[in-house]
Amino acid sequence: MEGSELSGSHPPPGEMTNEALALWYSLARLYSRAASTAGRSVRLGFTVTLVSGALVLLSAPLFGTAWAGVYAPLIPLLLGVFAGLFKFLLERAAMRRREASIAASLAALGLDAGRPGANGLAAYYDAQLVLLRSEYEYLLGKGAGRSTKVFEDSFGFTPEDDFEAGPLTVAPDSPQIAELRKRWERRIRSRKERAPKVGLREDRAYRFYPREMTVGAERVVREACLTISLELARKRYGRDFLEAPENLREQAGREAEEYRWLTGRKP
Repeated sequence: MEGSELSGSHPPPGEMTNEALALWYSLARLYSRAASTAGRSVRLGFTVTLVSGALVLLSAPLFGTAWAGVYAPLIPLLLGVFAGLFKFLLERAAMRRREASIAASLAALGLDAGRPGANGLAAYYDAQLVLLRSEYEYLLGKGAGRSTKVFEDSFGFTPEDDFEAGPLTVAPDSPQIAELRKRWERRIRSRKERAPKVGLREDRAYRFYPREMTVGAERVVREACLTISLELARKRYGRDFLEAPENLREQAGREAEEYRWLTGRKP
């Protein structure tokens, strides 16, 4: 389908060593895994609770419950909570050690792990920049001033950019995104103050850190981008985009079709 081909093999432009790219992408993978630590810990805790509860019930006919007294019903729950909390703390400690190691390696190259865009946007693929700018526009509509300021300081975005989501007016691998990339980098270089530090929290919320655009990763990024664009388009032009000008209505329709193609779900 035209417009549905994913271009994960296209490298980001600009000056960036392979070593630096590998470190940025490793940090993004680390944060992606860390974002699901709580879920894995809860699943382990739940499993331990069920297994230990079953063992307590099975042991009752043989040993009774006098050994545990009135606390017998609480033992599975306490074991589950302990196991889940232990896994969470263990994984988080390992993540922080790995994070510090990557940050030190980036610092040796003159890069700040807490400011991924401070030295330019060369580590970012077009597809991710389109998503980040779409998220920025979504937050502008929500009046989330504090969050939008982080995007502006980190990536050089402004409300006046020649970019619109809902539907999207800029595509990856296009002259428009190439020109926007140059403008954003000029704004970053012209900043008199350093951008605020970001980390796991911002990446978990907005995929802030540069990611290697494998076909699978770009599929996830494109789906997120279409989700934002279609929501904004419906907010502006109605459920079926009937209030939109013809060219925008057609573009929104193509995005809805691409979303169905990617996800198998009705947008």
